[in-house]
Amino acid sequence: MTLATNLNLFDQFLVPKLFGMSLLIPAMLLTTLLIYNPQDRWLSNPLTTLQAWLIAKTTKQIMSPVNKPGHKWSLMLISLLTMLILNNLLGLLPYTFTPTTQLSMNMALALPLWLATVLIGLRNKPASSLAHLLPEGTPTPLIPILILIETISLLIRPIALAVRLTANLTAGHLLMHLISTAALNLVTTSTLLAGLTLSILALLMLLEIAVAMIQAYVFTLLLSLYLQENV
Repeated sequence: MTLATNLNLFDQFLVPKLFGMSLLIPAMLLTTLLIYNPQDRWLSNPLTTLQAWLIAKTTKQIMSPVNKPGHKWSLMLISLLTMLILNNLLGLLPYTFTPTTQLSMNMALALPLWLATVLIGLRNKPASSLAHLLPEGTPTPLIPILILIETISLLIRPIALAVRLTANLTAGHLLMHLISTAALNLVTTSTLLAGLTLSILALLMLLEIAVAMIQAYVFTLLLSLYLQENV
């Protein structure tokens, strides 16, 4: 009974399939419909003005720690941030699927982008990039150990990016699932407790909206910091 319950609890994170085909990519493409982009207007309305203002402010915030040569990454980083926010929020809608709860997808995003920042550093300033592996003033006996530790910390960065995003979204979805199940079971026994549980669920929903945006921002901001180290 416990095993079946656990399986049902984690079924929400399985990639849905239709006629044996994965719906992961269509789910990601569905989020582009949420971006308001009218093509038949000469003048912008308040919604497009607000959208443009938010994008400009967010881009300025993300690219503030990056030197001027790295600003060419601004379009890609803000596009990545927008995609992550929309995919994170997608799972909060009923009968939908959250692509960013899949560790494989998050690794597919984190690994190439992290590797690109490392390769840029090795191409533009190889001596400075390699110098990060050995802090200045390190005693001679500790040099091999510190190089090994710094190399591991460098290689673990994409894993940390992907696991952080996956774990935070998965934990939130599991908690919402448990609380909603408890509220449904309490309806027949105690209306007061069921109402209290639903109130907690509503507050948790607001928290999850904030977490979805914050985690997308943290993912993108850390990539911009990695870029700053190598530009």
